[in-house]
Amino acid sequence: MTEERSGAMLLERAKAILLRPREEWPVIEGETASIASIYRSYIIPLAAIGPIAAFIHAVIFGNSFFGITHRPSFLSSLSTAVVSYIFTLIGVFLIALVIDFLAPRFGGKANRNNAFKLAAYSATAAWIAGIFQLVPGLGMLTILGLYGLYLLYVGIPVMMKTPDDKTLLYTITIVVVGAIAGMIFSLILAPMMLLTSSVPEASDGSLSGSVNVPGVGSFDLGKLEEAGEKMAAANERAQSGKATALPSKRLAAMLPAELPGGMVQTKTQSSGTSVGGVGASSATASYGDGDKSIDLIITDLGVAGSLATLGNAMNIESESQNGSIFEKMGKIDGRLTTIRYDSAGKDGRYGMIVGDRFNVQADGYADSIEDLRAAITRIDIEALETIARSGE
Repeated sequence: MTEERSGAMLLERAKAILLRPREEWPVIEGETASIASIYRSYIIPLAAIGPIAAFIHAVIFGNSFFGITHRPSFLSSLSTAVVSYIFTLIGVFLIALVIDFLAPRFGGKANRNNAFKLAAYSATAAWIAGIFQLVPGLGMLTILGLYGLYLLYVGIPVMMKTPDDKTLLYTITIVVVGAIAGMIFSLILAPMMLLTSSVPEASDGSLSGSVNVPGVGSFDLGKLEEAGEKMAAANERAQSGKATALPSKRLAAMLPAELPGGMVQTKTQSSGTSVGGVGASSATASYGDGDKSIDLIITDLGVAGSLATLGNAMNIESESQNGSIFEKMGKIDGRLTTIRYDSAGKDGRYGMIVGDRFNVQADGYADSIEDLRAAITRIDIEALETIARSGE
């Protein structure tokens, strides 16, 4: 098989499992691919996305820890990426063992090959979401990889023959046991948060309840169904040729000529890309006024933005103060929002997801968080939401 053909098959499988999981899992179940072949053709290339993106980000932009930005050396960044990649490859097999071991305890059938396929393909969302680490301010979107919980839930009855009324508890148990196994397996990685659950009695196999992350918030599993439906709708738009992101010049035209306080636009930059009719675009405007300077950015994630539907399933509330650094993540006016501000250096970032499609962000030097938020309000947010609702 040629590399071009192999690449096309990988993309087709990734697209199908993300956008049509209920139809794709039976197809996967009927395949006779070996564990080794799945590693070669699917896991090895996709699992590399996150580590590579993190490596590039670290080298170019540096990493921030407790308000201090550190730009590691090339070799240090490379070694970190390699170690992360290796642990990811091993982790897939570990999760497969957990899935296979637990299957009979939830009325299913142990099947090592099917368990491995379930672990591998349900991780697709997390691996692809890793690409967001490339762009400063979009790193928060890697959390959208939790769509994999929905993929896992949908795939379990097909791959492991588990009764519908036990699928939810089986899903939660995999997450909990998998997290524990990961912690035991690798204490040298960043501390892993143990997912615990609050699950109502499952009697009809529907996805409901919540998964709690101590100290962070909860994830509404019921709304993952909604996310799946919107992903399917996104696929229909892609098939009809309506999935192309807005032209970058149109986004640039939505950036104001002036910000509050008399900060005048000094320059703009826009870019866009499209592969197979599915694209993304971005526009940035810079504003300067003495010691204050702010970059205002609008990014149209296109079909990929349908993953942002998961923001509605996340009741995340995280807030911290480390010296002069204030950080917060949560919903403000119903939109998933991230804030970071250094009161000593007078620099920060204020970003939000709009209409499950657009990422809007103000980044730079300002007297307060409110100044950054005020900059964003100069963008017609309602117009972006209207565009997102219309599927334009």
